[in-house]
Amino acid sequence: MSAPSRALGIIMLDTVFERPAGDVGHAASWRFPVKYRHVRGASVSLVVRAGGEGLVEDFIAAGHELVADGCSAIITSCGFMARHQRKLAEALGVPVAASSLMQLPMVEMALGAGLRPGVITYDEASLSPEVFEASGADPSAPVRGVPAGGAFHALIEGSAAYDHAALEAEVIDAARHLVAAHPYVGAIVLECTNMPPFAQAISAAVSRPVFDILTLGEWLFTSTSPRTFPRVQQGAV
Repeated sequence: MSAPSRALGIIMLDTVFERPAGDVGHAASWRFPVKYRHVRGASVSLVVRAGGEGLVEDFIAAGHELVADGCSAIITSCGFMARHQRKLAEALGVPVAASSLMQLPMVEMALGAGLRPGVITYDEASLSPEVFEASGADPSAPVRGVPAGGAFHALIEGSAAYDHAALEAEVIDAARHLVAAHPYVGAIVLECTNMPPFAQAISAAVSRPVFDILTLGEWLFTSTSPRTFPRVQQGAV
C-alpha cells in the first residue's frame, strides 16, 4: 500500500471573503496539495491588533489536525501570527512558518551592499518591533501599510465585494511610497497573505523582486517533499 501524498497545511483565520487564485486560501495558488483548517473566533481584530494570545492553543489544535491528515509542513493565513512562531513550531513537530516576514533575513542577505528589504503590510500600526523580532528580522525594516479606510480593509473586515482594480492600485501605491521614502529598498516582502495576487504588478511597478506567503510556503513544503530524479544507470556516460 503506497504512502499517502503529503500536503502543505494552512491554518486559517475565521474570515469570509472572496479569495481568488493567488490568495493563500485558494488551492489553485499552490503547485502541490494543500489542506486547510479554520480557527473559530480568530478574527482579524483579535489576531492582528490584540495579539491573538488566547487563540494559540486553538491554532496548535488545528495544526495537529493537519499533521494527522498528512501535512508535512504548516503555514498560517496571517503574517501577524509571527508572534507565536516558536510556540507553533515547538508544538507541531513539523516545519512551521507562521509569517512571510520570516523571509526578511534571507532576503537581506541576498541583496547587494546597502540594500534592504521593505515590507507592505495590512496594518502598519500593529506591525510592532515584537512581530519583527519573533520573525527573526530586524525591527528597523522599512514598512508601508495599506490605508485603514481602503479597499483591503473594506474587503477583509467590511464585507465589501472583491474589487481587483482597487486592491491592486492600493498595494502599488504603497509600494511606490515605500521605495520613494526609502530608495535603498531592494526587495519587497508582503506581510499580508491576501496580497500575492498583486505581486507581479507590484514588481513591475517598482522594479523590485517581491516575496510573499507563496514563496515561503513553496520553500517550506518542498523541503519536506523533495523532487525525485531518474537514477543514472551504472556505466552510463
